[in-house]
Amino acid sequence: MASAALPAWSRIMVVLVVALAVGARLPPRCRAEFTVVVPDTSAAALVDAPQTGFSDRARTDPAEQRAVQEVMAATGNGWAWGIPDVCRGRWHGIECVPDRHDVYHVVSLAFGALSDDTAFPACDAAAATLSPAVLALPHLRSLFFYRCFTGNPQPIAGLLGRLGPAFRSLVLRQNGHVGPIPAELGNLKALRVLDLHGNQLTSAIPATLQSLSHLQMLDLSYNRLAGPVPQFKFQRLSILDLSHNALQGPVPASLGQCRSLLKIDLSQNGLAGTIPDTLGDLSELMLLDLSHNALSGPIPAALSRLSSLRSLILSDNRMQFTTVPGGFFSGLKALTTLVLSGMGLAGTIPESIGELRELRVLLLDSNQFTGVIPATFRRLERASELRVDGNRLVGPIPFGKEMMWRLGNKLRVGGNEGLCYDTKQEGLEGVVALAGVADCDSVRSRTTQHLVWINGTVGGRPGAVATSAGSGSRDPVAARVGSWLVLVSLHLAWSAAFLL
Repeated sequence: MASAALPAWSRIMVVLVVALAVGARLPPRCRAEFTVVVPDTSAAALVDAPQTGFSDRARTDPAEQRAVQEVMAATGNGWAWGIPDVCRGRWHGIECVPDRHDVYHVVSLAFGALSDDTAFPACDAAAATLSPAVLALPHLRSLFFYRCFTGNPQPIAGLLGRLGPAFRSLVLRQNGHVGPIPAELGNLKALRVLDLHGNQLTSAIPATLQSLSHLQMLDLSYNRLAGPVPQFKFQRLSILDLSHNALQGPVPASLGQCRSLLKIDLSQNGLAGTIPDTLGDLSELMLLDLSHNALSGPIPAALSRLSSLRSLILSDNRMQFTTVPGGFFSGLKALTTLVLSGMGLAGTIPESIGELRELRVLLLDSNQFTGVIPATFRRLERASELRVDGNRLVGPIPFGKEMMWRLGNKLRVGGNEGLCYDTKQEGLEGVVALAGVADCDSVRSRTTQHLVWINGTVGGRPGAVATSAGSGSRDPVAARVGSWLVLVSLHLAWSAAFLL
C-alpha cells in the first residue's frame, strides 16, 4: 500500500529486519530475548511534515510511475501496468512522499510475502528478475526482496551500486542469489542497512564494503563466503552477523573500534586464533556468539567488562585445558544466556556464575571441569535450562528439590561419576535429572570401605610398592593401590563439599 507516512513504515521495516537478524540464528534454548531497534536516521522527507492524506492535485512523477511498473512486471506482477497512479493507488510495498509541488516520488519498494500481515507483492520465483528500471527512481531509499528469485538463481546485480545518493537500505534475503557480493555496493555511501542473509553467495567479502561508513546493520549470514573477516571499523554499526559461512583467519581486533555494536555473530565459520582483548571495549554489546569455530584460549579477561552483555556463546571452540578465573563473571550481571559447551575447559566451575541472577540458560556440558558444582548455583532462580553433564564433577548436587522439579529434563548432570544426591531431601523421587545418579550415603560408604581395604592391604605388605619399583615387575598390590587413588581424591572432595 502506498502511503505518505514514510517514517513510520521505515521504522517498521528496520525493526522487522533487525529482529530477524538478532533472533533467527540462535537455537531455541539460546535465543536472544531482546529486539534491537536501529533508529531511522535517513534524510528528512521531501516535505518536512506529517502527511495525513493526498492532495487532489498530487500525482506520481510520470517517469517514476513507469519505472515502478517495469520493476513490478519483472517480478511477475504485470498487472501493475493497469495502475493509474502507483502512489495514489496505495499499493502494498510502495512508499511515496511528496515534494513541495504536489509531485509524489517513490522512496521504497518491497516484494515478497513475509506473512499475512505484510502483504507485499509476491514474486514469480521461477522467472522473476531485477529490472534496471530501479535506477530511474532517484529518490529511492529502500529496496526489499524476500524469496523472490529462488527458482531462477542469479547474481546480485552490480547496477545496484549506481542507486542514488538517498539510498539507505538494501535487503535481499533468501533469494537464492549466487556468485560474489558485487564490489559496486561499496559505492552506496549513504547505506545504513545491508542484509544479504540466506543466499548462496561465494568468494570473499569485498574490501569496498569498508567504505560504507554510515552502515548500522550488516548481515551476510547463511551464505558460502570464504576468506578473512575484513578489518571493519564502522563507528555506527549496531548489528554484525557473518555466521554460517566458511570464513577463516582471526577475529579482527578492529571490531573493538565499532563502539556502537549491539550484536556480533561470527558463529559456524572456520575462524582461528585467540579472541581479541579489544572486544572488551564494546560497552553496549548485548550478544556475542563466536561458537563453532577453531578459536583457542585463553578466554580474555577483558570480556568480563561487558556489563551490557546478555548472551555469551563460545561453545565448540576447542580451548583444551583452558581455565576460567573464579571472578570472571562478576561484572556480567546482565547475562541471560551463557553457553560454554564442548570447549575442553578445565579447572573448577567459577562460583561467580551463581551471582548472575538474570541467567536463564547455562550450558557447561562436555568439558573437563573438576571439583564440585558451586553452592552459589542455588541462587539461579530464573534458570530454565542448566547443563553440567559430561564433566569430571564430584560431590553432592547442590540444587533444592523445587529447582530440580522446575527444571525437569532441562537439568542435566549425568556423565559425572562422582556426583551424588542427598537422600535427606524429600520429594526427589521421579526427578528426571537424577536418573543414574547415586545417593551420597552409598557413595561415602563405598569410598570408606575402599579406603579401609587399601589401608589393610598395603599395611600387610610393607615395602611392596618399593619392591615393585626396584625389581621392575608389577606388584599386584601396587596396581590395586594405583587404581584406587582416584577414590581417595573423591572422598576428600565429597567431604569438603558437605562442609560447605
